[in-house]
Amino acid sequence: MFGSLLDYYYYTGDDQYNDLVTQGLLFQVGPDSDYMTPNQTKTTGNDDQGFWGLSAMSAAEQKFPDPPADKPQWLALAQAVFNTQALRWDTQFCGGGLRWQVFSFNTGYDYKNTISNGVFFNLAARLAMYTGNQTYADWAEKVWDWTSAVGMMSGDYHFYDGAHTGENCTDINKQQWTYQPAVYLLGAANMYNFTNGSDVWKDRVNNILNTTDTFFYSPTVKDVMVEVACEPFNTCDTDNYSFKAYLSRWMAATTKMAPWTYDIVMPKIRASAAAAALQCSGGSSGTLCGMKWTDGAKWDGSSGVGQQMSALEVMQSLLISRVAPPVTNSTGGTSKGDPAAGSGGTFNPDLPQGVIQKRDRVGAGFLTTLIIISGIGSAWWMIA
Repeated sequence: MFGSLLDYYYYTGDDQYNDLVTQGLLFQVGPDSDYMTPNQTKTTGNDDQGFWGLSAMSAAEQKFPDPPADKPQWLALAQAVFNTQALRWDTQFCGGGLRWQVFSFNTGYDYKNTISNGVFFNLAARLAMYTGNQTYADWAEKVWDWTSAVGMMSGDYHFYDGAHTGENCTDINKQQWTYQPAVYLLGAANMYNFTNGSDVWKDRVNNILNTTDTFFYSPTVKDVMVEVACEPFNTCDTDNYSFKAYLSRWMAATTKMAPWTYDIVMPKIRASAAAAALQCSGGSSGTLCGMKWTDGAKWDGSSGVGQQMSALEVMQSLLISRVAPPVTNSTGGTSKGDPAAGSGGTFNPDLPQGVIQKRDRVGAGFLTTLIIISGIGSAWWMIA
């Protein structure tokens, strides 16, 4: 949600929500300023912490107003998340990778999932691009290689959900969600830039982009996004409703890092935005957004923050050509970093210590659906 509101300011320049966004992003930093918050211990996953880190990274890249000097800074927060997660890289099972959950008492601790590792990859690649630090790029390469070797990414670049440590990750769950290829797509595009146009990374960008066609398959409506694992079966849950936002966000952002992708990406964004706008016809207000964009103006009866966020993100992504590329610390970035942030923070107490050597470390609920609805209302003109 905060990522969508950061994007809203980036695309429109409308700063009416900025104070609330800053307050929300800082409220959850936790006592060690690494987005490990005691109030969320029972539900904290590596993916959850990672998404907070990606929001902080976006704030740095988009030159979102810096926090007060006595508060944690956006770049330092992103670095803290990276460093705490690098400490959790688990070679005890599956030859590496992050577990889904951080703590052993949480359901899912025995599962290594693609999104947790993909978020870590995305963050590492973007930190490499922002700071110029090779160590982040080395980690991005490491995560990419592991994802491929373990089978969570197939030879034809389909990304699967995950696998269990008890089976040494041989029981791959082959469910495919929109945000899985998306998170790797933007990471790969940043690596393409960081490596000064490497043919290897260009090929990876193209191949991931090709596999996103899986999610634009509708036989009746061309180029409109579908959450294929749940949408046709009416089984989407609260999290699933938001996944299209991430595919929209990261496909659009990829066009800044890999400009040749623009003509491939934007027809899908335009068609999906128009379809999403039609689907935002529900409730007594006639503005609640449903999940099934392929249904056109016939509201599917679902509503919630995830649906609103997905619609907002795909609509505002139409403005990607009008905004400047993400900044780096050498192209106008102002956010202050701390390469050691988080290095002494949360680790996994069940893993052998010393897995990550010191040299490997790189030296809020108060925003409600109404804000997202308001954002969609402001964004309507984009597709009108």
